[in-house]
Amino acid sequence: MNRVKRLSAQQGLDAERALLDATFAGERDSGLLFWSPQEQSLVMPRRLSRLEGFAAAEAACAGLGWPIALRDTGGEPVPQSAGVLNVALVYAIPPGDNEQTRIETAYLRLCQPLCDWLAALGLDPGLGEVEGAFCDGRYNVNLGGRKLVGTAQRWRRRPSDGRYVVLAHGAILMENQREPMVAAVNAFYEHCGLEARVRASSHVALEERYEQPWDQVDALAGQFQRHLVAEGVALDV
Repeated sequence: MNRVKRLSAQQGLDAERALLDATFAGERDSGLLFWSPQEQSLVMPRRLSRLEGFAAAEAACAGLGWPIALRDTGGEPVPQSAGVLNVALVYAIPPGDNEQTRIETAYLRLCQPLCDWLAALGLDPGLGEVEGAFCDGRYNVNLGGRKLVGTAQRWRRRPSDGRYVVLAHGAILMENQREPMVAAVNAFYEHCGLEARVRASSHVALEERYEQPWDQVDALAGQFQRHLVAEGVALDV
């Protein structure tokens, strides 16, 4: 657990932004951050705060113990808690990368080490959408058809050398909080008058498949080191 920084949700988002800023400024070419929130919250895009019913939704979520925190990037509401391990991978794309496929490449550079790590634990991971999952996407990392890891990206282009810089983020559900997480997301949707609903059965926590998953974080860092070096990304972990 020493590798994992315990931060508030806002501090975690700020730490990711600082890593991206440093890489964008050319102060470094890469970085890898593991962090876990000190408290639980429902993190969502700032644009959702403009929805009619947001104030009622915010009060309802807070009443369930999931106060709302706003982020600058897009997507949908995502529960964050001490049972979640956040992985932030930042790098300037290597000169040989195909810029036309950089988004898919970045997702694979994030997801492949995660899949290799899970496979080394004796599990059978896959990628793809999961009906009923919150913040669903093509590059979910799944176990048994249920979502374990949600992923996202943020891009910038450095004016100094024209290289693209990416922040690829994964949120791993390490501990089983599926029921209260889904209740918070659905409460938000309901009070904002949105039809979307999510299901606890669409998710899985790693502790449901592997005991003491937090003990394996160093092994995950090693997977990133090996995979990224092979991809031509010098990674400081």
